[in-house]
Amino acid sequence: MTIEPGFRGRVAWVFGDDFDVDLIIGVTNIKYYDPDKLRSVCMTSFDPSFVEDVRPGDVVVGGRNFGYGHPHYPAMISLRNAGIVAVVAESFAPGFWRGELYQGMPLVTVPNITAAVQRWDDVEVDWRTATVRVARTGQELRGPQPSAHAIDVIAAGGGLNLLRARYGRDTGSPAPAAASIEFPVAAAADTGSCG
Repeated sequence: MTIEPGFRGRVAWVFGDDFDVDLIIGVTNIKYYDPDKLRSVCMTSFDPSFVEDVRPGDVVVGGRNFGYGHPHYPAMISLRNAGIVAVVAESFAPGFWRGELYQGMPLVTVPNITAAVQRWDDVEVDWRTATVRVARTGQELRGPQPSAHAIDVIAAGGGLNLLRARYGRDTGSPAPAAASIEFPVAAAADTGSCG
């Protein structure tokens, strides 16, 4: 799976600052991973028709510190299953950034994005250059470009896919040094310790 460098979609929702993504599905639902269950609760406390109104290729927009709190994955799984392809925010919480980056979700940091867009605005997003074009106003906003490593992870569709592509059995590339470390599992089991 590879992620296209740019796409056109609509702004499906604009969240404010310090948004806890668990609220997307409700805190009582963070233990679920079933796609049908997550779809049934996705954004219902904000807009009960959200899932029906979203089209594949749409994005969500957030303010500063998007995704703060515990980085639970079911909320973002529900958005991906609904068709959301990226999050554009003024900044991201570090735990959320790491977790979603390694899931392959394009995360685009663009200052002042919440003031520049409205719900259902048509946008063009180039996550590699952190550029967003707003069709309604003609405005182009730019943020800091992601690192080369972040680009590689997203382009591969996630960290696991990148590792498989680089170090899979059929690539002929040597595995990272840490992959050859052997842990004394039997000895730890005999002594009751971890090492």
